[in-house]
Amino acid sequence: MSLDNMKIALQYAMPKHGLSRLVGKFAGAKAGPLTTFAIKRFIKAYSINMSEAKLQDAADFATFNDFFTRELQDGARTINPDVKDVCFPVDGAISQQGDIIDDQIIQAKGFNYSLETLLGGKKATAEPFQGGKFSTIYLAPKDYHRIHMPIAGTLREMIFVPGDLFSVNPLTANNVPNLFSRNERVVAIFDTAIGPMAMVLVGATIVASIETVWAGTIAPNKEKQVMTWTYPSTGENAIHLEKGAEMGRFKLGSTTVCCFPPNTIEFTEGDGPETVTRLGKPYATIIKED
Repeated sequence: MSLDNMKIALQYAMPKHGLSRLVGKFAGAKAGPLTTFAIKRFIKAYSINMSEAKLQDAADFATFNDFFTRELQDGARTINPDVKDVCFPVDGAISQQGDIIDDQIIQAKGFNYSLETLLGGKKATAEPFQGGKFSTIYLAPKDYHRIHMPIAGTLREMIFVPGDLFSVNPLTANNVPNLFSRNERVVAIFDTAIGPMAMVLVGATIVASIETVWAGTIAPNKEKQVMTWTYPSTGENAIHLEKGAEMGRFKLGSTTVCCFPPNTIEFTEGDGPETVTRLGKPYATIIKED
């Protein structure tokens, strides 16, 4: 058995939820010198560019989570202002992107998975995106781990989908079927100028939590069934986020999947698997508004 096959087999066997929650407790603990030591080792191991961060000294962070979700300095990322451009929502690298065909999204070569399952299992939720476009971006441990809006939108619905916690790194994506539709995830559906947009925040091994700016921590969650929240489209309680605004964050890395309706956007020519993404830079053009 190859080393890669052993790594995949180990993921199937190990108690992923228990391990992730245990690591999460440490990541959220104010452990003083131990926290500072862990942060310093992490910075060195992953060659993290701390010059972009507002706080740059490991000792400035009370918890590992504070460090991992660190805020960037003003001006470190510029949000492209053109209303015809869709911007990258995160720093990372494109895993796959392209067309949604017959309810199928490309995970990796030889692996597709169901859009309907990804979005929580309801046909009505998935229907507006059938025949549309998807973009999957992987966030490595070194990346900035806040998620921002690729275009302006008003929150319509949030869905928590319980599931597994496999790693979402490229090795796992290439070897574990239905990875993104089997892992624990949070789905946010926004109404936008081009129609509905789905932003899916996928959990993974060691991910301590998934948060949104409007509801706080959504995962981990003890619920074993799909949970849905709906939001008003107008009035003082409506949640509207401008292009580039923060919408959520990962604690210890993962993947985002964005879905768009058919005939609304075209991705930038030449972008594809392994293309490095930077928050705020355009990666698609709006070709038709709702």
